[in-house]
Amino acid sequence: MSPGIENKKLKILVVDDHTLVREAIAEQLSREEGFEVVGTASEAEDVLRMVPKLKPDVVIMDIDMPGMICFDAAQRLTVDDEGPLIIFLSAFFHDHYIEQALRVKARGYVVKTDPPSTLIEAIREVAAGGSYFSDKVRARMVVGDGQVELAEDGHTVVSLLTQREIEVLRYIAQGLSKKEIAATMHLSTKTVENHSARLMAKLDIHDRVELARFAIREGLAEA
Repeated sequence: MSPGIENKKLKILVVDDHTLVREAIAEQLSREEGFEVVGTASEAEDVLRMVPKLKPDVVIMDIDMPGMICFDAAQRLTVDDEGPLIIFLSAFFHDHYIEQALRVKARGYVVKTDPPSTLIEAIREVAAGGSYFSDKVRARMVVGDGQVELAEDGHTVVSLLTQREIEVLRYIAQGLSKKEIAATMHLSTKTVENHSARLMAKLDIHDRVELARFAIREGLAEA
């Protein structure tokens, strides 16, 4: 996708598992001049099926949804420059959420407690080729040499984990079995087992129950 989207109606896909929130956002954006809401979805996996057909310019995606982790879906959508621009929307702004949003090349991160006009501003800024992060998110970040990163340089326990390991950890915290995780992530059960073993080694945790407790403490299991 080109750095900026100009002189055309912006096609937007809204993704949130809460129906009232999803419909309220879609209705608000539909009233904005130059915006067209081309679809809504309640799960990240739905987005992967809808994007090729609807070809949205911008995807507004909630972070805490059941099923496929939003960061996994976003990573697949931003593999090349032809994918949509991603703006994450969440009630939470933990360091590990911000880390993952930056890692999957999200162009924006809006907190749900922000004024309604914030999301509109974020969409316009991102579509013009920029980026937009809510004040609460930006307070956790620094910009240097054209790069954006966490203010604490990601020196957290979670920062030791790979994106895949974090995804597996979240699904473990949700109570999914290894087979269910494998099916959701489109991986083999053996690969999931390997990720689980590495998680235990890195975190010095030795069973799935403790892994789930760790994820809950770190805010990874919030929904």
